Amino acid sequence: MSIKKKKTPNKSTPKITPENYLKYYYDIPYEGRTSAGKPLRKLRNITCPYRGIKIIPSDMIKGFEKNLAKCKTAKDSVELLSHFKDNMLPVEKSIYAIFKDFVLLNPDDNLQNCLQMIKTNCLMKLKLEELEVLDDVDMLSRKLSPQTALKLRTKTTKCRQIILSNNAHDTFKRKTFLNSLEEIIPKENEREIFNDIKNKALFLPTSESSRNAFVVKYSKRKQIEIVRRLFIASTGSIEHITPASLGGINTIGNFLLTTASGNRYRENMPLPEYIKRYPEIPKYMQMYVDDIVEEIHNGGMQGNETYPYKIKKKLMEESEGRIMISLSKYKYTEEEAAQAVNELEHRWDKYIQ
Repeated sequence: MSIKKKKTPNKSTPKITPENYLKYYYDIPYEGRTSAGKPLRKLRNITCPYRGIKIIPSDMIKGFEKNLAKCKTAKDSVELLSHFKDNMLPVEKSIYAIFKDFVLLNPDDNLQNCLQMIKTNCLMKLKLEELEVLDDVDMLSRKLSPQTALKLRTKTTKCRQIILSNNAHDTFKRKTFLNSLEEIIPKENEREIFNDIKNKALFLPTSESSRNAFVVKYSKRKQIEIVRRLFIASTGSIEHITPASLGGINTIGNFLLTTASGNRYRENMPLPEYIKRYPEIPKYMQMYVDDIVEEIHNGGMQGNETYPYKIKKKLMEESEGRIMISLSKYKYTEEEAAQAVNELEHRWDKYIQ
C-alpha cells in the first residue's frame, strides 16, 4: 500500500501594497520599523533634502502600478513616465531622455532593447569610473602602515583584474568589495584614515549615481522593471540622519523624508562625506525644512511643531557644522512649538477629569 505524500501548498506571490512596494522592489522600506515616521509619510510637495527634487508621495504608487500593467510598448512606457519627469533625479532623467529619442524611431519596440543597444559603450565607461575610485582608494592607502596597505592593495588589485577582464561570469561586485574591507583590521592609529578609505569606496558607481551603471544593470531587466525603477527612485523613504547601524534611534527627530534613491545611495556614509559628493545638500536641506514649515503653517503635522527645531539641531551636529538651517520663516518660537505639542497631547484631559 503506497502512502501518498501530502502536497505542500505553493507559496503565493507576495501582495504588493503601497506600504511594502519600495521594500519589495527596491529594498528601501518606506514604512520603516517604527510608527515615529508616520507624520512625515503623509506629507506632499516636499523637496528631497538630498537631491532637491519634489518627492513623489506614496499614495501615487497604486495608481502608477495599475497604469504600468497596461503598458505594452516603449511608447506606452515613455508616456506614463512623462507625468513624472519633473520629479526625476539626474540619472533617471538622463535615461528617460534616451528613451524619448528611442521611441521617436521605435515606438512599438521595447525599452530593454534600447538599453542593450548602448550597453557595450556604457560598460567601458563604467569600468573607467570604477577604476578612478579604486585609484583614489590606493592613493589614501599610502597613509597606512605597509602591512595594512598591502592587504588593501591586494583587494583593489583583484578588483582591477575583474574589471579589466572580459569574463561575463566573473564581474565586479561593488558590495562584495565593500564587505571585503571589513576583513581588514587596521592598527589603532590607522582607524581614522581607514574609515576615510571605506567612505571613499562608497563612491563606487551604482545605478543611483551613474548612468553607465544604470544601463549595464537594467539592460538585463524587463521593460516593466526598468520603468518601475525610474519611478521608484523619486518616491518617499524614511531616512535616519544618524544611521541606525551607527546608533541612530527611531524617533522623528532623527528622521528625514527623502527620495528612495537619495536614501539608498547614502547607505551608512557620514553626512559630511555625502555632502562632499553632493555639495548642494545644505541648500536642499533648507528647502526641505521650508517645505515642512509651510506644511505646519497650513495645519499639517499637528503634534510635531517642534520637528523643525529638532532637525535643525540634529543636522548641525551630524554634518559637523556644514548644515545651518534658518527658521526665520517659522511662526513658532521654540517655546511656542513645545506648547503646541503639549496642548495637543493633553487636549482630552478636561473630559477625563
